[in-house]
Amino acid sequence: MNIFPLKIADEKELYGMVERIGADPGCFPIFSSKRDILPLFATDLDTRAANALKQELLSRGGDVLVHRHSIDRGISRSDALIMATPKTLSLLLDKLHQMPYWGLDELRQDLESALGNCKKRKWEIPLRGGRSLCLDATPRLMGILNLTEDSFFQGSRIAGERQALDKAREMIDHGASIIDIGAESTRPGASPIGSETEISRLVPVIRLINREIPHAIISVDTYKSEVAEKALSAGAHMVNDIYGTGFDPAIARITAEHGASLVINHIQGTPLTMQKDPRYDNTLLEIAEYFQERVQHAIDSGLPPSAIILDPGIGFGKTLEDNLMILKHPEFFRSLGFPLMLGFSRKGFIGKICSRKDPGLRLEGTLALTALCTTREIQILRVHDVEENDSAIRMAKAVKEVLK
Repeated sequence: MNIFPLKIADEKELYGMVERIGADPGCFPIFSSKRDILPLFATDLDTRAANALKQELLSRGGDVLVHRHSIDRGISRSDALIMATPKTLSLLLDKLHQMPYWGLDELRQDLESALGNCKKRKWEIPLRGGRSLCLDATPRLMGILNLTEDSFFQGSRIAGERQALDKAREMIDHGASIIDIGAESTRPGASPIGSETEISRLVPVIRLINREIPHAIISVDTYKSEVAEKALSAGAHMVNDIYGTGFDPAIARITAEHGASLVINHIQGTPLTMQKDPRYDNTLLEIAEYFQERVQHAIDSGLPPSAIILDPGIGFGKTLEDNLMILKHPEFFRSLGFPLMLGFSRKGFIGKICSRKDPGLRLEGTLALTALCTTREIQILRVHDVEENDSAIRMAKAVKEVLK
């Protein structure tokens, strides 16, 4: 007899083991619900609720980490780490229906919402012009098209409309689902430019690509509503706002009026100052709370929830450790119920880790993260090198699905 540890990655892999062992297929739902412990972080619970939650979960085979003074009510509020299987959580939710006190009813609703959102793996994103983009557990690539002379990666700089068209066509041929066109550098330390200059760079290129490659999905990288208005009118389908509507709140309304979708990015500070001394008490929680606020603003501005994509903003007011924390825990944001986009391509933190000061030497580090994000089921990856990243996705997906 030999015993080996084996991580069961998903339900299809578990079913493959059921068949391999020769077990009764009818047992699959039972064992699927016991496959994984699902840690859930809950904030600001009444300690009476925290104590009741711990008691209920212990009786069902789960547990909760709470503040050491929750039990004696030495404090009134506590965060909590819930640790249970999906089956145990299901039993807990049934019990919580009978406990509408101390905030447990609100906790039950939040648990149901978070669990439902974490299970979601498909989105249909509406685009301007009545089109849509299907997103699922395999990353789609957003190719970066920079119409600036000061982008941090020299190899991404485009000079002229014809070169922009050729580059867009090349990216699409190599696997890009979206072309993200920007006309203002947002690298650390960059100064802003005027809307008129931005529009003059963007609009001719958007019109040309829209005319010559009509099936292309065009995203405009801007945080100004007047620029978004002109870009969408010229044929763009999405808006990618690094400020997440924080710089110009009207951008959400403009996007909604055009029937386009919106990428809400997290940023601390501005491109000019964001990397001088970024600080967080709790990186993941603060970004999630920021998203909740900005999503609500977008919805109040007329944007349907189906048109919203979240980007935690790697490199936008983040330390190296903050960036790695985002990459390690994308599930923290998945619980909000929206598709995720990450943009780490050739960025400075890769250079620090891989000892590559020149952005032109950071492709290998980028590809490693793309493979990781494929296993973590991120929906969109914003990259400079489409062909190479597409290969990384294909390879990681092949390993991920070996038993499917």
